[in-house]
Amino acid sequence: MARTVASLPAGSRITDYISLGVIAKFFPVEKVREALAQTNRASGRERDLPAHVVVYCVIGLALYMRSSHREVLRCLLEGVQWLLDPSAAVKVAGKSGISQARSRLGPEPLKRLYAAVVAPIAERRTKGAWYREWRLISLDGSTLDTADTVENEKAYGRPGASRGSSDFPKLRFVALLENGTHVLWAARMSKYATDEIALAQDVVPALRKGMLCLADRFFPGYKLWQTAVGTGADMLWRTRQNARLDVDERLADGSYLSRIYYSTSDRRNRRNGIVVRAIDYWLKGLKGAESIYRLITTILDPKLAPAQELAALYHERWEIETALDELKTHLRGAPIVLRSKTPELVEQEFWGLLMAHFAIRGLMHEAALKADEDPDRLSFLHSVRVVQRRMARSVAIPPSA
Repeated sequence: MARTVASLPAGSRITDYISLGVIAKFFPVEKVREALAQTNRASGRERDLPAHVVVYCVIGLALYMRSSHREVLRCLLEGVQWLLDPSAAVKVAGKSGISQARSRLGPEPLKRLYAAVVAPIAERRTKGAWYREWRLISLDGSTLDTADTVENEKAYGRPGASRGSSDFPKLRFVALLENGTHVLWAARMSKYATDEIALAQDVVPALRKGMLCLADRFFPGYKLWQTAVGTGADMLWRTRQNARLDVDERLADGSYLSRIYYSTSDRRNRRNGIVVRAIDYWLKGLKGAESIYRLITTILDPKLAPAQELAALYHERWEIETALDELKTHLRGAPIVLRSKTPELVEQEFWGLLMAHFAIRGLMHEAALKADEDPDRLSFLHSVRVVQRRMARSVAIPPSA
């Protein structure tokens, strides 16, 4: 008996299935349902837009920042339908219906899903992810523009400008980055006026033994350093040129042992000091370079990590700047602000944006492993376009076909 040729439902396109395939691969429906149950947001009755569908829609919104809510939902809906229940009929809701569904859902399930799934993914064979035995991690923060509404301004605030204030309210966030894969994880967000150090206090506890965390000179401080060291991870942070670091012992590679203190009183009495290894270096012949760069690290033995190697390694910290550019320019779109009009939906959209970035980066990591390439050599922008427009037909066809 001849087999019926598999085909897509009338009026649909292969691109209708693309985003869900990538999103569901990294955020399986079981994990989505767990997050909904843990936050008491699972749908109590059948709706046009059940809660699990809305979760996928919010992540999908980040992949199509220039498209309307309804168009994004339409591009996801058939895929959700065959993924969850091929016999179920889920219709495309209108704009108000989608907004109501997002409001019912709130930000907590997205935040819980992000925390449960998004984490470092590099394998030992991932190129560019390691320095000797350490997994390379970077710490940094940034801001995102939100929709210009009274509610968002009240919740997040605006930065000052030369004439009044900026055009849009902004949120601030801090995150850790796995350098080799550009996965942004352990993120925390707040209003614009929140200090990055305060957010970092909640971020660095996610560090673990076997990681080497890089950070810019804005972050070093006794309390944050103490918190980070308590995780068992190692640090390589730049500090200010004028930071007082008395030489306790000069080491063979030119670095030296010193101590950092919480206060001047503690320093004067040599009380509660934390031992660090300091590295001072210069960049010769580089226009615009500063007169001296100063690093502090928890790796006290120069045989484990020579000063020259650490000085060269520190500049890997700029990987997080690249990842933030991916998030804010290539995925979101440089001239585009977060579309949500209320603070709760802004937060929801923020977690959706980070999860969309994770899905793209996860896909790129898999491709890099198969090609035996460094993920850095793959184009993020090209990957976004591939996810939006193309996918192997074997993935696109619903099992019910």
